[in-house]
Amino acid sequence: MKMSTELLLILLFAYLLQYCTANNMNNNASIKGMFVFGSSLVDNGNNNFLQNSLAKADYLPYGVDFPSGPSGRFTNGKNVIDLLGEKLNLPSLIPTFSDPSTKGTKILHGVNYASAASGILDDTGSLVGHVISLNEQIKKFEEVTLPELKAQLGHSSSSRDSLPNYLFVVGSGGNDYLFNYFLKYPKSNLTTLQSFTLNLTNLLSQHLKKLYSLGGRKFVLISLNPIGCSPMVEGVRPMRDGCLQCLNRAAHLFNTHLKNMVDDIKTHMPGSTLVFVNSYKIIRDIIKNPVSTGFRDTSNACCKVESQSEGGNGILCKRGGEVCAERSHHVFFDGLHPTEAVNVHIANKAFHSYYKNEVYPINVNQLAKL
Repeated sequence: MKMSTELLLILLFAYLLQYCTANNMNNNASIKGMFVFGSSLVDNGNNNFLQNSLAKADYLPYGVDFPSGPSGRFTNGKNVIDLLGEKLNLPSLIPTFSDPSTKGTKILHGVNYASAASGILDDTGSLVGHVISLNEQIKKFEEVTLPELKAQLGHSSSSRDSLPNYLFVVGSGGNDYLFNYFLKYPKSNLTTLQSFTLNLTNLLSQHLKKLYSLGGRKFVLISLNPIGCSPMVEGVRPMRDGCLQCLNRAAHLFNTHLKNMVDDIKTHMPGSTLVFVNSYKIIRDIIKNPVSTGFRDTSNACCKVESQSEGGNGILCKRGGEVCAERSHHVFFDGLHPTEAVNVHIANKAFHSYYKNEVYPINVNQLAKL
């Protein structure tokens, strides 16, 4: 007996629904978690536990839209790490290394080591007190987390064997310019921007090779943002298009080296895959054409920022200060860091975009399936 067209379509739809649901559930089943290294853009609250550090976001209005309130994230809600974790179907938020409760089974889905104000260079961030440099972050991963992860996985599987199932996310470098190079070198002429950048990216390359030697195989490298467009530079001249171009040139130069590193370093890291996420372009595109992406304010901080006359640095929100009502329409939450709405945009592009000038050479979704 022949099936009716209507019945055939119903059966086809049911099959497709079942297939797509199963495919979606298992889409990133091979990714167990993330190990995260970097600065404030990816810090989930490590600096909360540091003594004598001024680089903290553990107070309102930070976290005003985060489920548990202020958490140490330098934004109103979720950061890029939280959002990528959701897209990878990870069962929980990535815990911070500095939290004493981050041990045992809590490390099975990864650990976040990022520290606000830190940099690739060991001395970056010293002006704000205690921060955890990228070098220190990797040491903590090697000396503390890896042995414990091996114990959690049992004797049948080594921690090194399981690490290809984790993403290694690195987002560092901006502070090396803002709080190091531009504070020390331009007036002294001791080193050029080009030589400083080359040294910085060479050092980052060494750190990536170290993570590779420890078992890392899937890497996500997040570019520097257009730091010259952030509210903290407001009032500084000369500016063009609302941005301080000398800072943007530095970020663009670093990003060019970082993207080239994705290809150049592979000969030293066989079997690895690196993905470059161009958050610089993603944010710059929003600033140039905000209406198309639902933004309205591309230059002002959403929160009341502590000015230098108030003892602040023009970056952090004033403790308990005013905050804008339409946060999803603002690009920047404080004097430097983007809002959750921008983080959503970056995470979506990182995960789904096929434009190689946004994510190169493949997107994070494709990386997760390898």
